[in-house]
Amino acid sequence: MLRTHNCGELMAENISAEVCLAGWVASRRDHGEIIFMDLRDKHGVTQIVCDPEKNKDVHQKAHELRNEYCVKVTGKVTRRPEGTINPKIATGEIEIEVSKIEVLSKADTLPFEVKDDITVSEDVRLRYRYLDLRRPVMQKKLEMKHKVYSFITDFFDKEGFVSVETPMLTKSTPEGARDFLVPSRTTRGSFYALPQSPQLFKQLLMVSGLEKYYQIARCFRDEDLRADRQPEFTQLDIEMSFVEEEDIFGVCERFFGSLVHKILGRELKIPFQRLNYYEAMEKYGSDKPDTRFDVCLHDITALGAKSDFKIFKEVASSGGKVAAIAAPGYGTISRKDIDVLTAFVGEYGAKGLAYFKVENGELVSPIAKFFSREILEMIRQQTQAAPGDMIFMVADTRDVVYSSLGALRLKIGREKGLIDENKLQFLWIVNFPLFKFNKDESKWVSEHHPFTSFKMEDMELIEKNELDKIRSNSYDLVLNGSEIGSGSIRIHDRDIQQKIFDILGLTKEECAVKFGFLLEAFNYGPPPHGGVAFGLDRLVTLFTRDQSIREVISFPKTQKGTCLLTGAPTEVTEEQLRDLGIKVTKIKSEK
Repeated sequence: MLRTHNCGELMAENISAEVCLAGWVASRRDHGEIIFMDLRDKHGVTQIVCDPEKNKDVHQKAHELRNEYCVKVTGKVTRRPEGTINPKIATGEIEIEVSKIEVLSKADTLPFEVKDDITVSEDVRLRYRYLDLRRPVMQKKLEMKHKVYSFITDFFDKEGFVSVETPMLTKSTPEGARDFLVPSRTTRGSFYALPQSPQLFKQLLMVSGLEKYYQIARCFRDEDLRADRQPEFTQLDIEMSFVEEEDIFGVCERFFGSLVHKILGRELKIPFQRLNYYEAMEKYGSDKPDTRFDVCLHDITALGAKSDFKIFKEVASSGGKVAAIAAPGYGTISRKDIDVLTAFVGEYGAKGLAYFKVENGELVSPIAKFFSREILEMIRQQTQAAPGDMIFMVADTRDVVYSSLGALRLKIGREKGLIDENKLQFLWIVNFPLFKFNKDESKWVSEHHPFTSFKMEDMELIEKNELDKIRSNSYDLVLNGSEIGSGSIRIHDRDIQQKIFDILGLTKEECAVKFGFLLEAFNYGPPPHGGVAFGLDRLVTLFTRDQSIREVISFPKTQKGTCLLTGAPTEVTEEQLRDLGIKVTKIKSEK
């Protein structure tokens, strides 16, 4: 080894010991003749002292050093002088009186300082990610992620699960997003797909009798990116045979309870709350609600219909929805502020934002004249608005009302500090609809995926063609308003599966092409089974309280899917394209 100790472990009991350390120069300070340096490695920082009266050669060498030079130092551990002890670091009682310095490698002028509190653009950080990752805060994030992965292996091994790798080069199947395609050199004109998830393979493992499977799986989706999305990501994939929803919930709750205790040192209340999908939408305007604060949506469609306010009456009579939300402490905002909020809900499709101020126990607004005193009081009571509050209302289709007021609810919670940031609120959302209607394509599509089972008591709704009322056996796990996992109990009956395919308009030929290998396996006694998958990048991001999963991924892509470090994606040579039988056609940009 190049060193006898790391930079975070020397303490008072090591005084007088001859040691050898290696690391990076975090800082260098000239105090008259004496030069002080902080030497950093992943374990911590140790102060180095170069005194010309003790060693002139070392002192001269120290003058040549710059930040982020990688060096090796030899010397004696001494106690820091009285008044210079630093209680903020583990090595704060001691320093190293250097007798020898060896430069292992030099560093050019840095694009930014390697320290935690930097104000530099994310693009620069990603361009020099290897420097960004030297920062202690980034090291801690990667270490936390490692601990999560290590805990997963230990936990599921004790629970009787078997970790199985599934293919990275597989068949392109419809799973909701575009596939990343990989051309085959040996079978020209054919393509592999990188897996969006191990979904079909983990179901095949249940057919094979494995019963309990898990995998820390790499997944790929060619989709538009946001702060919480990457084209490649990691998920914890789980599948179990002979189970119902509560069996899966039980395993997951034990896992998260133990994980949070291990990683964060906190206790979770188990079992987690269960919330019906429809109730979540009605109350919070979202299927991944942040329930850490009490502001809720209130359906006032019936009251709007009884008023003389034309917009509310028309929406109510056409089958739309009118909903209200009480915003604590917003009663003093200006007309300009209201215009800003109106534009905000407009981003979610709302055509306007009606409002009432609560003043002296009454609702005040330019539209108050269209409502009787009785109706105004009923609105105030239903929303539980207090003096100084503002009641905001949106009238539109159900989807627009939910999305706009759901977003406004979160905005209010953040602006008014209503959200307890120290709280970990886990929540199961259950009973999702099995189907949703795609207006653009004028057909029914799966809300989850076509292998999701449904409540058997809803079977008659299929015969009645009341598809929007069928409840699936699918579920999401939400943490603090972020969906961290999704799963379902699968269909294992071929006749029922065929009914679903018929509703989705899939012919037998299409089914055979898209997932024939799975359907063939289902001819050989598939067991009842179900599973769930959790996004590990997103989970760790919530644990570290970051806003973007790029913060916890070692070498992430930008929102445009590019790697600023390597320059990927890049063009390849003509020879490579010829081997694959591919010709690239340049598309002229539209002017």
